[in-house]
Amino acid sequence: MNSPISLGAIPREGSRCDFLVWAPFASTVEVQIVAPRERLVPLTRGSRGYFHSTLDDVEPGALYFYALDGSRNRPDPASRFQPHGVHGPSQVVDSRFPWEDQSWSGLLLPHYIIYELHTGTYTPEGTFDAVIPRLDELRELGITAIELMPVAQFPGNRNWGYDATYPFAAQNTYGGPGGLKRLVNECHKEGLAVVLDVVYNHLGPEGNYLGDFGPYFTDRYRTPWGAALNFDGPDSDEARRYFIESALYWVRECHIDALRLDALHAIADRSPYPFVAELADTVHREADRLDRAICLMGESDLNDRRLVRPPELGGYGLDAVWNDDFHHALHTLLTGEQTGYYQDFGRIGQLAKAFREGFVYSGEYSRYRRMRHGSSSRGIPPEHFVVFSQNHDQVGNRFAGERLSRLVSFEALKLAAGATVLSPFVPLLFMGEEYGETAPFEYFVSHSDPDLVAAVRRGRADEFAAFRWMGKPPDPQSEETFERSRPDHGLRAVGNHRVLLDFYRELLKLRKAFMTLSDVKEILNYEGDALFVRFAGPGGEAAAGFHFGRTDTSVTFPWPPGTWDTILDSARERWAGPGSKVPSTIFGNAETTLSLAPHSFVFFVRREDV
Repeated sequence: MNSPISLGAIPREGSRCDFLVWAPFASTVEVQIVAPRERLVPLTRGSRGYFHSTLDDVEPGALYFYALDGSRNRPDPASRFQPHGVHGPSQVVDSRFPWEDQSWSGLLLPHYIIYELHTGTYTPEGTFDAVIPRLDELRELGITAIELMPVAQFPGNRNWGYDATYPFAAQNTYGGPGGLKRLVNECHKEGLAVVLDVVYNHLGPEGNYLGDFGPYFTDRYRTPWGAALNFDGPDSDEARRYFIESALYWVRECHIDALRLDALHAIADRSPYPFVAELADTVHREADRLDRAICLMGESDLNDRRLVRPPELGGYGLDAVWNDDFHHALHTLLTGEQTGYYQDFGRIGQLAKAFREGFVYSGEYSRYRRMRHGSSSRGIPPEHFVVFSQNHDQVGNRFAGERLSRLVSFEALKLAAGATVLSPFVPLLFMGEEYGETAPFEYFVSHSDPDLVAAVRRGRADEFAAFRWMGKPPDPQSEETFERSRPDHGLRAVGNHRVLLDFYRELLKLRKAFMTLSDVKEILNYEGDALFVRFAGPGGEAAAGFHFGRTDTSVTFPWPPGTWDTILDSARERWAGPGSKVPSTIFGNAETTLSLAPHSFVFFVRREDV
């Protein structure tokens, strides 16, 4: 039976510390204290391979290893801090923190407007503390939540975060657990929620010592990144506990508001009670206990509706899922790209289906996959989908890491912004998107093993094969690749970058005023290059016309009844557009012809009857 004591090193009053580790592969486990005073203390073996003891004279700040069978010193798998990196000793961390967010109760999912950022590149300092001075401008922009790419301890000081090997430990070069808590505390004081990207489908290769402790992994499956985690085989209860306690640590001790669960399609689990469902149940119970709103957002490329369906209907009970289909449908209309997975997209009707249902592929044949793909998401409320025109994957997994600003015109950037922000879904912006950042976001690592570096380079080249990109990709190990990926925040104040920033502010203001809890009522037209969508919600009725064509067009819509005011037109000169021919007021209940500029959109709101 699982011990009620938490995994890891948990300090207690009176200079005492509990140590608990699951290590069934070891006959003996000792705590090797290396600072401030060296000593070696054996742990007591319990049931199911757990080792535990309470040690005297161990205070926060103490450095330690676990000595396995008297010969192998290894960091704590549940380490809260690795001050000297993935191969160094673990540190006992004081869980106490002067929180100032007692009045914060979290954010309901429909109110999320997410800003995804990478801590290491977002500021020149690359730390949690350095993000804090930028929170005011994000809140003023209209953002309600920041999403941190994974911050669990990874090797070196340059990494996207998906090579982490310590799922309880905040990255040392970012500022460790203290820095993360300071950032979360300040976010909550600003009224911002914090989403943390966590990786429970694999661990990185360097500094990964779990296999020395126990059967955390299984050879029954493989992932694209190596050994699969043991979620459905012998001893899987303990492996599950390890990752579930990681999730609870982030939400309980670090006050994280939502977890973005990376690549759930890479979790192999045939158990009748899947790990993802157990994780959702456990975290939601914790949310009830804490009386806070805590959300779980899954990433999966399977278009599997079960992720967000409630358990009583056979689902896993997640709160939301990333919808790549929305991105792909939008991206191909804007860029015309047809390689890789983009070959399955490119028709205006697909974006219409995304607006109407969520998933585009709900059982249709996929040329890219060479099989039928997806399940129907019809009837699932729109707030259960997170959508985006850019994110770290869709930018960083391109050959040269180009952002949309390098691929399309300024008018198309505004069109992408409108389609995403004024959708009925939860919108996500990728750092710098709001002002048209031009710096690439490339893939980078800082491994110490030359063979591993060579393997990463080969893997990146293989990933690009389906897209038929030519040339040699940027070197992931190079520090120059990392430095090129830093956004230039100074662009916010110049030229069209400033115009785009103001445009995003206006869009987010409109979303909050009219779109919260909105629902797509009707797709009125999706012939040719135009899409017309009517919404309804607590803010009233609204409509948007999106034109993806590259030349001026006239589109006739069967307009709904009422008097409709043109609230925003991306073609207007105010937004550095070519000029608008759309009237300021439209009287409905008849067919109406609109003249739309290339790559433009117009947003209308129905007047309340007097």
